[in-house]
Amino acid sequence: MPKPNYAYEKRQRELAKKNKKAEKAKEKADRKTHPDQADGAAMEADASGADGSDGSDGADSSVGVSASPAQPPAPAP
Repeated sequence: MPKPNYAYEKRQRELAKKNKKAEKAKEKADRKTHPDQADGAAMEADASGADGSDGSDGADSSVGVSASPAQPPAPAP
């Protein structure tokens, strides 16, 4: 039986903690810049996967992503 890779597990915990801290800082900055929209954004974030199990790698996936489904590129003439 292989021995556990504790260094890998520790690194994953550190990365998760770092991503969570960055997300909280971003939300705090958003609340400062848009105080009237803070409640709606926070509720959407909670409903869309507050447990962090949305399958993202922690990168800011909301940048450059539209709500409509992606369309395949048009064929070249």
